[in-house]
Amino acid sequence: MSKQSAPRRVGDKEALAVGTMIRGSAQKLNLVAQLIRGRKVEVALNILKFSTKGMASEVAKVLASAVANAENNHNLDVDALVVAEASVGKSITLKRFATRARGRSTRIEKPFSRLRVVVREQEEA
Repeated sequence: MSKQSAPRRVGDKEALAVGTMIRGSAQKLNLVAQLIRGRKVEVALNILKFSTKGMASEVAKVLASAVANAENNHNLDVDALVVAEASVGKSITLKRFATRARGRSTRIEKPFSRLRVVVREQEEA
């Protein structure tokens, strides 16, 4: 008796990749994720490559992983892929303390974020 395999979390013509420990706030990461939602993968990678936002390189890594998963694991056509979903959420927060004047200290929070990218194969119209 073995455990049943987990059901797929995405559709038949979809593939996903998740970046779990991306250093930076979810708010800043979401600004970059908005740039690629609903676009073709080739266009989205070009947007991320030339973006001035610091998080763009992290989003590009996760998007490239989703494309690789689609090609290798699900046998989808890379040229017909579209970014179906790019959702952002909070992960852990590192708490550090900095010494201040007169024997006091201040808390420094270093947030981490999660990024979930789903690519879908779209038929040419």
